[in-house]
Amino acid sequence: MSAIDRCAPLAPGDVVILNDPYLGGTHLPDITLVSPVFIGTGEASLAPAFFVASRAHHADVGGMSPGSMPLSIELYQEGIIIPPIKIVEAGRTHQAVLDLILRNVRTPAERRGDLAAQLAAHEVGARRAHEIVVRYGLDETLRYAAGLLDYAERGTRRAIAAMPDGEYAFADRLDPDSDPRHPNSEIFIRARLTVAGDSLTVDFSGTSPALSGNLNAVRAIVESAVFYCVRCIAGAFGGDVPTNAGTFAPVRVVIPQGSLLDPQPPHAVAGGNVETSQRVVDVVLGALAQALPDLIPAASQGTMNNLTFGGTRADGSPFAYYETMGGGAGAGPSRGGASGIHVHMSNTLNTPIEALELAYPIRVRRYAIRRASGGAGRHHGGDGLVRDIEFLTTAQATILGERRTTAPYGVQGGASGQPGENVLIRKGVERQLDGKVQVDLNPGDVLSIRTPGGGGWGFATETQRHRDGSAE
Repeated sequence: MSAIDRCAPLAPGDVVILNDPYLGGTHLPDITLVSPVFIGTGEASLAPAFFVASRAHHADVGGMSPGSMPLSIELYQEGIIIPPIKIVEAGRTHQAVLDLILRNVRTPAERRGDLAAQLAAHEVGARRAHEIVVRYGLDETLRYAAGLLDYAERGTRRAIAAMPDGEYAFADRLDPDSDPRHPNSEIFIRARLTVAGDSLTVDFSGTSPALSGNLNAVRAIVESAVFYCVRCIAGAFGGDVPTNAGTFAPVRVVIPQGSLLDPQPPHAVAGGNVETSQRVVDVVLGALAQALPDLIPAASQGTMNNLTFGGTRADGSPFAYYETMGGGAGAGPSRGGASGIHVHMSNTLNTPIEALELAYPIRVRRYAIRRASGGAGRHHGGDGLVRDIEFLTTAQATILGERRTTAPYGVQGGASGQPGENVLIRKGVERQLDGKVQVDLNPGDVLSIRTPGGGGWGFATETQRHRDGSAE
């Protein structure tokens, strides 16, 4: 709504850009574009009939370290902050706005191309909206849109109603904060779920206050993580429920102001979107496992294992890269967890080694399943990954990971998965790194990221304990 309200009035051909986490964004690398779609002529065309929006993570938006996922202690260190502003007006690009953005990033050519791709997606979206209206008419299109919202709400209410009424509480910890001046091993996210008929309240009261580091998550992230969990439940009970505002109408989310789940500017938030969101999912699913013990799986890896790095190539050109890494999925009541995959709030794909080595001065020395890292149980948790990256030039890297000190939990008697590890290998000598760390790299250095395994589900049978070597 910030994009619409702050840039009104919007006219045909306008596109608003923003990334400010406190004005509708999530964290600074996520750049959002919003554009209106006008239909018809005369009075009918005075207000937008639809909006097209896109959000894309950009590999660098400036800030204190390449990749813009630094160990920050305030928002200003994380990159350029873009409030809602028109980047295109009446179909013409505001070159000064674009120039300002590109001047504040390390890889302007990439950012120019990515923004062009987003703008092209908006043109396609607007064209598709027009095609639907031409085919069915505006009134019928809007009527079916309203019907789709109602259908989704009914599906979610049906799923919630299938759960036993009651209160279900769960808490989990985050690893130490990214601010090295104030490490804190007691960072809790607490949730109490109240199921009453066909409605659900998720209350995060008791969650730790906002942090000095970057694990703070703005309200939109927390709500998205909760809605993700609700969407999973709706799919299990409510059939093919579409994802829209109606899906989440029966859900109320309570977040204490000033907590790490509702910080105030200029608190840093780079890690909140990628790491804290995962722990919110773990906590909500942990509470749901009490209500639905035969449905909810154990905790998955609970991190995105964010790696950013950058520097200068031999030809003098800059490079910056960001990737997330898969790990173990939690086991469920009917099967073991998958190994080496992205889970929950991550939803990104593997970067092929060939493409990575072609584009950047690195070599991937090892990429394998981290065997025996999943938790034991009647069904085993999935195993994590091992990814060893050798740097062929000097570079600066930042690792922003979780589940390095707190393990992914098992449920219904299953064991926890193994925590992850970050290791620097320099001249053959291994050195353990913190879960959140910035490191200067020399040619020949190897970063080894060893991702967590998923938790196990259920007590292991006697046969399994003997097979796994856990009994005499």
